[in-house]
Amino acid sequence: MPSRNYNLRPMLDPEQLSQAVQQAATPGSKPPVHLWNPDFSGDIDIVISADGQWFHEGDPIRRLPLRALFASILKREGDEYFLVTPIEKWRIQVERQAFCLTQMMELEEDGVFFLEFRNEIGESVRLDAKHQIWFESYGEQSIPCIAVRDGLNASLSRSVFYELVNLAQDCEGEMQVFSGGVGCSLGKIY
Repeated sequence: MPSRNYNLRPMLDPEQLSQAVQQAATPGSKPPVHLWNPDFSGDIDIVISADGQWFHEGDPIRRLPLRALFASILKREGDEYFLVTPIEKWRIQVERQAFCLTQMMELEEDGVFFLEFRNEIGESVRLDAKHQIWFESYGEQSIPCIAVRDGLNASLSRSVFYELVNLAQDCEGEMQVFSGGVGCSLGKIY
């Protein structure tokens, strides 16, 4: 299979892309996309599929650092998603949620138990009072979701959800998991 040339030059100015890479590479730091509101630049054929995979012109974007960079400059406005720099704003398509969380860890900090979820590019979120699980209809399925950051949400992979169910406790007929000192419902027990 011939390799495809990913010419993303028209989308991002090299200087702006370099700045975004440097900001994304700083541990714990994300580019301040919430402060960037450039004029709309157009649509680009990038799709985040329902399972969290990134595609450009129908082909998977295989380079993890490139996906991580794009995720760091992803912005949501209403039901639309954009890749933004201080001077450009390109609309992309998101099939379900911006991220899919594929790993779960059990952590303890200062005697408080947390469940932390991660995706393949290192985005993580802890289940707590501000980041609760909710269920969203997608076709005939009910998909567990959680807020990650700045209006961007993630779905939980099936395997992660099964791990959660294994940790759930019966609380008066409702399955609940506990993290960050709060309980989160996974649904009623029938």
